[in-house]
Amino acid sequence: MGLHFLDYLAPTLSLAGLLMVALISPGPDFAVIVKNSLIYSRKTALLTALGIALGSLVHVSYTLFGLGLIITQNAWLFLGVKYGGACYLLYIGYKGLKAKKTALTLETLHHTRDISALSALRSGFLTNALNPKSILFFMSLFSVFLSPTTPLSIMILYLCIVFIETLGWFSFVAFFLSGKRTREKFNSIGHWVERITGGALISLGAKLFFTA
Repeated sequence: MGLHFLDYLAPTLSLAGLLMVALISPGPDFAVIVKNSLIYSRKTALLTALGIALGSLVHVSYTLFGLGLIITQNAWLFLGVKYGGACYLLYIGYKGLKAKKTALTLETLHHTRDISALSALRSGFLTNALNPKSILFFMSLFSVFLSPTTPLSIMILYLCIVFIETLGWFSFVAFFLSGKRTREKFNSIGHWVERITGGALISLGAKLFFTA
């Protein structure tokens, strides 16, 4: 029996859209990209973006395949993860809606001596991989899109989407977020980005509660 990829087109596009909404919300990953983009070279900033994407790959790998095992072996446990994830999304969404305009603090506007490629990669990787919120976020996200019948090929596709989209977004930020005008422009609308993201996460949390 052939796999009907069109059956997974809509959820795949939804996952990509929700992930982008989450990626554009300022957080630890964004902070390290801003710092490395302003202080070091563009190469260092892009390597930092790659490190962040590799960190997300670690989270997604054990979340995707671990959650898939939960789904197939213990439906009640999956429901616990699902509703726990919904509560978490509602919580961080509410925090996003309450975001206020704040100034972005920067250590320096001058480029200093560059760091090694390994150091740049490590800074991005550890910032993402050691963020405990990423674990709950990805478990919440994938509990919406996984089912006991989700094929392995689709799970791998989801993993690739997360890696490519994360790398693409933070590479974009690293490439362009290096000048004073760009920084000030973002600083003026950053609280609105958080509010929009909060609303989207609340919608996702509500969907978790009301889907079978």
